[in-house]
Amino acid sequence: MSTIIFYEKPGCQNQAGQKQALRAAGFDLDVRNLLTTSWRAETLRPFFGDRPVADWFNRAAPRVKSGEVVPEEMAPEEALAAMMADPLLIRRPLMQIGQLRVCGYDEISKRILWISTGQGDYAIGNPDQFQTCTQTLPCPNPDQVTQLHDRAHSSSSPSGSCASGGNAHHEESRHAS
Repeated sequence: MSTIIFYEKPGCQNQAGQKQALRAAGFDLDVRNLLTTSWRAETLRPFFGDRPVADWFNRAAPRVKSGEVVPEEMAPEEALAAMMADPLLIRRPLMQIGQLRVCGYDEISKRILWISTGQGDYAIGNPDQFQTCTQTLPCPNPDQVTQLHDRAHSSSSPSGSCASGGNAHHEESRHAS
């Protein structure tokens, strides 16, 4: 089965369910911290494919919820700059199989992932179940989770970087209608 590089916000309960569903479908996951990855416009942009700029954003991000960031009013370059400065703005998860990249755990992303592996029909959980946070308590503070994650994995990662291979050429995902 294919390996998915799965960029997440550590501690997110929705993404825990997404990972469980993907593993149950037979995918191997290489889980990486979306918040500590050194994003560049050319490495981040391919994850969004043909989606409108507004669909690139995490609607639960504090700056989006407060109205400080209005995704519908942003040009692609402005959106990428904002996301690189504040990765909480990035719609999650970001997933990669080989050169294929998708964002979000929705029906489009699931179909693209499944078709790209040649597995035929798919059943990777109910996307609506994992799209909206149902937590009554806020997710853990990203800085604290990142520090704990980094300490726990510092001996297992020789380079300490989540962005390996980030400067390879990327093929934008194509969305069939």
